[in-house]
Amino acid sequence: MRYFRTLGATAFATATGLALVGTALSGTGTAGAAPASLYAPSALVLTIGEGAHPETATVVRAVTLTCAPTPSGSHPAPASACGELAAAEGDFTNLTGLGDGRPCTREWNPVTITGDGVWQGRRVTWSETYGNPCELRARTADGTVFAF
Repeated sequence: MRYFRTLGATAFATATGLALVGTALSGTGTAGAAPASLYAPSALVLTIGEGAHPETATVVRAVTLTCAPTPSGSHPAPASACGELAAAEGDFTNLTGLGDGRPCTREWNPVTITGDGVWQGRRVTWSETYGNPCELRARTADGTVFAF
């Protein structure tokens, strides 16, 4: 008789353990637990590098920027940067314009900026090269996406 009690307790513990593992793996569980994904992911790595080509430029600064579900990352102003990207519909080209008309020298000291990752569920790879750091600042002066 004692044998059946022990077996029953063991069977109960095993069944409970398997049920908990199954619940964890299926994504269901206790009240208040969020489903795995309710939004399209938006996570990017932004870089500023010295050089004329994104493949060979020496990266001098890099940040991460996650915009969904909430702005975060190592970017100094993630909420503002995510807002700008949302307004530009994730198109980095719309973020780099003529800027404030700041005068710059014509020296050739190329700077390349890149944006790589996922924006609202779609893969994004973008880069732009400027003649020098002054031109980079002039073309991106109105925004915070590359202000790091």
